[in-house]
Amino acid sequence: MIAAFGQGALAGLAVALPIGAIATLIVLWSAQYGWRVGAAAGLGAGVVDGIYATVALLLGAVLSPWIEAWREPLRWASTVVLLVMGALIVASGWREGRAADGTGRRMRPATAFASVLGLTLVNPTTVVYFTALVAGGNLTTSDPADQVAFAVGALLASSAWQLALASVGAVAGARITGPGLRRWTALLGGLLVVGLAVATFLR
Repeated sequence: MIAAFGQGALAGLAVALPIGAIATLIVLWSAQYGWRVGAAAGLGAGVVDGIYATVALLLGAVLSPWIEAWREPLRWASTVVLLVMGALIVASGWREGRAADGTGRRMRPATAFASVLGLTLVNPTTVVYFTALVAGGNLTTSDPADQVAFAVGALLASSAWQLALASVGAVAGARITGPGLRRWTALLGGLLVVGLAVATFLR
């Protein structure tokens, strides 16, 4: 069980450590709205990593050919969802940037959690990574305890890294003042999600 937990933790870190659009968005939101919002966003990504680790562990051999067969429709669907969410983030960011002068609304932690959870769910890189990891024989066990330990390790390791990113963003956010700078950070976050959509389409 300990070995399986360690393998899961390494897998979770491997998928979480690269600084991409999701990680940058967590830092930006934490800087913009505070640590609680950034932490909620980070936990959204960590939960998805745990879910996908579980699904890949239980159904990795079945999912591999299915993902390959449906690669193009999945890519198109992910691209569309990411583009829509990126546009919504940009639009809401410009409105919420006025919160500093009392004319806008601040993002709630629950909204941040749901947004990043949704963005990570439609990012095909995550599920393909975990499926390839398990289907490639990196963890071959039918022991339910080992399977749970693997999934928990992936969730905790990924979540710990995301919370660290949120903390970095919160420290940086203490230096961000004025609605103008907050609007620009929101714009940057939305554009990063749009960039993720473009990268998904081209991949």
